[in-house]
Parts: sequence; structure tokens; C-alpha cells
Amino acid sequence: MFDPRDPAFLEDPYPAFAALREQGDVHFHDELGLAVAVSHAGASAVLRHRGLGRIWQDAQPLERFASFNLLHRNSLLENEPPAHTRLRRLIAGAFGRGHVQRLRPMVATLATRMVDDLAAAIAADGSADLLEHLAQPLPVAVIAELLGVPGTDGPRMVELSNSIVKMYEYGLPEEGRDAAERAAEEFVAYVRSVAASRASSPGDDIISDLLRSELTPDELVATAVLLLMAGHEATVNVLGNGITALLTHRDQWERLVADPSLLDSCVEELIRFDAPLQLFERTATEDVSICGFEVSRGQKIGALLGAAARDPKVFDEPDRLDIGRTPNAHLGFGLGIHYCVGAPLARVEIAAALSALAEKVPGLRLAGTPPRRPEFVIRGLRELRVTA
Repeated sequence: MFDPRDPAFLEDPYPAFAALREQGDVHFHDELGLAVAVSHAGASAVLRHRGLGRIWQDAQPLERFASFNLLHRNSLLENEPPAHTRLRRLIAGAFGRGHVQRLRPMVATLATRMVDDLAAAIAADGSADLLEHLAQPLPVAVIAELLGVPGTDGPRMVELSNSIVKMYEYGLPEEGRDAAERAAEEFVAYVRSVAASRASSPGDDIISDLLRSELTPDELVATAVLLLMAGHEATVNVLGNGITALLTHRDQWERLVADPSLLDSCVEELIRFDAPLQLFERTATEDVSICGFEVSRGQKIGALLGAAARDPKVFDEPDRLDIGRTPNAHLGFGLGIHYCVGAPLARVEIAAALSALAEKVPGLRLAGTPPRRPEFVIRGLRELRVTA
């Protein structure tokens, strides 16, 4: 069984996943303390099964994690029907009021400007960090516009998000848990302040739309924070992992440069090839069988999305990057009732970034091996230095 802290595994987990898949669809992982589905069929069943849910359990002790628990107890991601049905209807309704289309031209303009800055930095210094110049600031600027908050607040929101999401990893030290709570407390206070301002002076933003909905104040705060955390982490890591893959598989980068019509299928393939979210947990609300593996009521099981994305029963030559791959039944945005509500916006951001890079810096290359972050569940890079 794989060790989620092993640097070699974190660098390339896919051979370990393949070995597990050959032995069966589902396995119990002693260190993680839960079963993990490693096949596409198994992971899909975990995500779809109505006997498996996102059953939030407050971090303990309650007085130590009041804000962290507030954000998750009231989150769309951590609830099941009927609460989930109500939250998703209200949030999807707000998203459906034209926000993605409204933001599309701005996203393209931002991506172009940021790629110009990246190219200038490369020209000046010989190389530059693509995460710093493009992958990190682009989704932050977009989420800031979506929420109707100053773009200058974006970097601090990212710092808070980074502290909070570390709680999703296994074996986090106590100081990391305390940092997550402090970040959650600051984030809650920030969103409450923004919501109070919008209540007296509504704008063309999603917080103003959510205020007109039936969300409670705590649900509104949890939704705004979820949009930032999920939207930022997903886009940054798809771009970081994906551009690394493209530049490592040079023929696919050159294929994209030569044929912009492959942009949409390229986005889907990058999400599949090196999944930004590797594990999604569910809890059994009744006794459940997943591909013959019995999960008792109250036990957890995880869908290993990265393993499912390399299943040869679903994807021809799954270890090969193919930006024209279609169909592409990856599970990167989830499946079933928890399918990512922000997926359309994430796709717009990723496509805009790739389009600007292919057009303006077609000679883009890696400037060394990019170092990986030491986390398993959220898979990403510390830095992505490139040259041209």
C-alpha cells in the first residue's frame, strides 16, 4: 500500500495506483483509516451511491475550532439532502444569473495581461515562476470580481485558504490545525463585513445575489469561502500540473500551439492526467457494497480520483497525455449531486490561460524540475519556473 508522505510517491503516485488497481477495485488503507476505491467503476460508485454521504463531523474540541466548523457545517460540500438540495438550488441559481458569461471577457483580458507579464519577467531574468505570474493570481482576481471585493484583498484570501485546506491532509501537526482555525476566523469576519456592505448597497456580484436568496448568514459565509477555496485550489493546480505535463510531453504542447481548436479537449485532458484533487471521502449512512467491498454504516470510503483517471478499462493508454482525447470521462469535478458547481468558471479560467500562453509564448519550456508540494490529497506544485 502507498505511503501518502513518501516523496517518491508524491512525485508520481500513478504506478502505485496501477498496482493496486490490478489487485482489485477497493482496498483498505490502514494509515488513512479508510477504504479507497482505485478503479473508475469503484470511484464512480462511491461518488454516486446514495448510501454514501458527506457527513460532517465537527473538528474537536468545539471551542478550539468554532470558525472552521462553521465554514464546513454550513457548506454545500459537507451536506446531504435535504439540506444539500436546498443549498445547491440557491447557489446554482445565483451562479445561473449570468456570472460566468459576464466574467468571460474579463478572464481573457486578465490572462493575456498576466502572460505578457510572465514573458517580460522571462526576458528580464531568463526564467520566471508561472505559478506566481499566472496560475495563482488569475483565479484570485476572478473570484474577487465574482464576490465583488477589491482585487488587492486577493493575496490575503489565498493565504487564508491555504491555511484552511491543510486541515484536509492526514497527520497535520497541532500548529497547523491552530493556523487553520485562525485563518477561518479571519475569513468569516471578512465575508461578514462584505455581506453587511452589500446588504445596504447591492452590486453586480454573487454575494449580492446570495443575499437575496434564502441562505442563512452562516450559509452565505460558508458559500463565499468555499467558492474561493475550491475555485482557487482547483485552477492553480490544474494549471501547474497540466502545464508541467504539456511541457514534459513536448509534442502535445506543440500540438496545442498549432491547433487552438483543441483547447477545450486539452482542458479536460489536463484535469484527467494529473488530478488536482486526489481523494474525496464519503461516509456510509447504511451498509453499502462497492464493487464487492463491504462498507459498514458509519465507516468511511474514499474515491481516489487520480487512480480512477488512469484506469485502462475506461481510458485508452491512460498514462499517455492526449490533448485531443474524446470522450474523456474523468471525475476531476466529481459526479452526482456533489458535482462541482463552479466547474464552468474553472474551465473558462484554464482555457484562457492556456490560450494566452500558446499564442504569446509558443516557445515556453520548463526551467528545471518543478518541486511538488508535500501534500497528497490536494496535488500541486510549490513553484513552476519556465523559460522561452
